Amino acid sequence: MKKLFLLIVFISFISCENKPKQPENIKQDVVNSHFEYAKGFHITTNENFKILTIKNPWPKADKAYKYALVHRNVLPTITLNKDEFDGIITIPIERIVVTSTTHIPALELLNVENTLIGFPGTDYISSEKTRVLIENDMIRELGKNEGLNTEVLLDLKPDVVVGFGIDGNNKSLETIKKSNIPVVYNGDWVEKSPLAKAEWIKFFGVLYNKEKEADSVFKTIENNYKEAKLLAAHVEEQPTVLCGAMHKDIWYLPSNTSPEAQLLKDANVNYLWQDSDGNGSLALSFESVYNKAKDADIWLSPSYYGTYESLEKASDHYTKFDAFKNKSIFTFSNTTGTTGGVTYYELGIARPDLVLKDLIKICHPDLLPNYYTQFFKPLM
Repeated sequence: MKKLFLLIVFISFISCENKPKQPENIKQDVVNSHFEYAKGFHITTNENFKILTIKNPWPKADKAYKYALVHRNVLPTITLNKDEFDGIITIPIERIVVTSTTHIPALELLNVENTLIGFPGTDYISSEKTRVLIENDMIRELGKNEGLNTEVLLDLKPDVVVGFGIDGNNKSLETIKKSNIPVVYNGDWVEKSPLAKAEWIKFFGVLYNKEKEADSVFKTIENNYKEAKLLAAHVEEQPTVLCGAMHKDIWYLPSNTSPEAQLLKDANVNYLWQDSDGNGSLALSFESVYNKAKDADIWLSPSYYGTYESLEKASDHYTKFDAFKNKSIFTFSNTTGTTGGVTYYELGIARPDLVLKDLIKICHPDLLPNYYTQFFKPLM
């Protein structure tokens, strides 16, 4: 669940006072980006600036958001029609606010975490590097994502705020935009595959003028993922796998089109709902899950439950599964930072190669004899 923003009013004032002459014949569409996996954003490089287009910031979004990215040395020399853009951002970013822990790894992988000046819910951040910045009061607490402390945020004067939304109705973000601070929506969570989510590091790469570094980081992650997938592809025995747990008598687990199901497929396991229909999560009755998965070899991600005792206390129905009886349940909820932030929720999207290796280690332990899981641990 981070946003950099610039004081556009100040920039507009300077532009009006100096009345710079707009260069003639600005060439459009010089270079269009090509992303192998990510579908939610697009970058066009023009002669004097870049255009970042966010095409799908949340499910069923009814518009695309377009931002002009202008190098701070170039900005005084050109005039842009602000009505054509949802924001004009000076790059490279020097002061940023982000709003999701999933944005933290990208900043660290690009070595720009020192530019982070504010975050809503700092206790959820698990990274040791960024926690040092928090403990040294270099990152301000901004409350909750649904109700940002706009007074503190505006006082921080970030270049940009990187946000996310489930429907575009975030009053705090609207207030920030009205204060002439660019708000850029990050839609990595809407992507349909693990590598597509990870490729959003290129979104941060363009904000920091670090496209080459972002490309290099992603290529390494992609290669690691493909190597792990190829390693698992040669295994003949596929353990049967159950996922999820109940919430108010409804069992939620990944559908076959979800990134989680893709990871299980690439780990070469028999996910028992790999042929299901639907998007996102499946909502099933206990009876239907039990009838299909009572003999499952492995049970992954039993919601937020961290122990067999807490699982049994929640419902003695759970004890009927072979995976419970055989102590073959694995969870990522017990791998946390010093203040309780779940590492998987932060780093898992950026590093699907590590998630895949975790699954392979659990389901085919002989394939990775010297690997230690990064997120998933046996239920205690």
